[in-house]
Amino acid sequence: MSRTPDDLCCPICRDIYSDPVILSCSHSYCKRCLHDWWDGKTLLECPVCKKRLRTKNPPCNLALKKLCELIRQNKRLVVPEEPESFCSLHAERFEFFCEDHQEPVCLICKLSDAHSGHKFRPIDAGQLKTELRKLLRPLQEKLKLLSAVKEDCEGTAKHNEIQAQQAEGCIKEQFKRLYRFLHKEEELRINALREEKRKKSQLLREKIDAVSRQIAVLSNTIQDTEEIIKLEDASFLLDFGSASNKLQHHPLPDNPQPPSGALIDVAKHLGNLTFNIWTKMKHLVSYTPVVLDPNSANEELIVSSDLTTVRCGQKQNVPDNPERFDCFRIVLGSEGFHSDSHSWDVDVGDSTDWFVGVASESVRRKGKHPSSLWRIGCVDGKYIARSQSDPSTALSPIKKLQKIRVYLDCSRGKLLFFDLDTNTHLHTFTHTFTEKLFPYFNTVSLSPMKVIPESVVLSPLPK
Repeated sequence: MSRTPDDLCCPICRDIYSDPVILSCSHSYCKRCLHDWWDGKTLLECPVCKKRLRTKNPPCNLALKKLCELIRQNKRLVVPEEPESFCSLHAERFEFFCEDHQEPVCLICKLSDAHSGHKFRPIDAGQLKTELRKLLRPLQEKLKLLSAVKEDCEGTAKHNEIQAQQAEGCIKEQFKRLYRFLHKEEELRINALREEKRKKSQLLREKIDAVSRQIAVLSNTIQDTEEIIKLEDASFLLDFGSASNKLQHHPLPDNPQPPSGALIDVAKHLGNLTFNIWTKMKHLVSYTPVVLDPNSANEELIVSSDLTTVRCGQKQNVPDNPERFDCFRIVLGSEGFHSDSHSWDVDVGDSTDWFVGVASESVRRKGKHPSSLWRIGCVDGKYIARSQSDPSTALSPIKKLQKIRVYLDCSRGKLLFFDLDTNTHLHTFTHTFTEKLFPYFNTVSLSPMKVIPESVVLSPLPK
């Protein structure tokens, strides 16, 4: 495609004339370009030859106008093979790239006032694509990261649904057990009340029947005697002897007394009723000083529904949330301690590879080996005490360890371990603990590790 001749381009805008006017010096310009050039100037001059002019409204160059319109019409009819490679204003091929406007330009655009003083370089689409890909890479990486975060959040939302369903099932089952016990206890106590009522009602009925019979005998005797008294004197005198003899020899019953203990022993049935029921519920109630946090459990650990037992098993489909250990088979207690003293007992079962102790709140949970741990354990059948602040120490218990007591005294900065079976001290860590400490459990065994529940003692409060 040929370029437009310079004679058909306005010296000011470098584009094909639009509504051209001619000056007295014979130079032509676009009408609008000339007015913009003169705007704010008191002296009217030709932009090219600087000749002074008298009028601000030069005549139209009609011949030039028609020629330019014809050229414009012909250029619109010519469709280039690749229209995106040509300037839409000048129908010229893009040969340069304006770095100021970040756009391709043709030669006419480059020479126009719109790009005056701009920085140009030859068009190289390959280089520009490379630059664009470089600029696009952080966005792609961010998109990938956001997509992964979204996927994790969606997985967490699904896991929340599963957790809620499982927790709801456990809650309902626990309450069903309590309901069954309470219903049974209610039946037993109501049956006992009704049985006492039956027996005492029967006793009272027997007493009433006996008294009723005595009343009937006395009533008949009294009625017979009163009938004799009402007789005429002659008849009365004839019957007096027999009536008097009957009354004198009629046995009088002892003065009746209300039966003792005939009333319902309400105090036995209602006295401290709720406390007595509560006391009988001990076999249903358990208390463990440490409850495991399943959200911290490694994906290969299985935590029981009551959150007291953990064992190693197949990999679980759980979210990789920030609280979860992803490298070692570790689970923490749900509650941390930062003051006072606390103790809990652990049954390590038949496992030969385990650790129990405490971990600080800032314990490393991802990737590398966790730090800020104080624990004792068994590795390949050998017992050892380990911490970041103290060298490893070999332990020599009297017998195979199975039940361990962990005693934490935060105020004194001491962590002690005991063998419950032999009641012997195993090891003591002394450290200035500055963070909240969480019970720590580590096992690679299929055999369960269990937090031993404490005995539940119910008694009235002292006065």
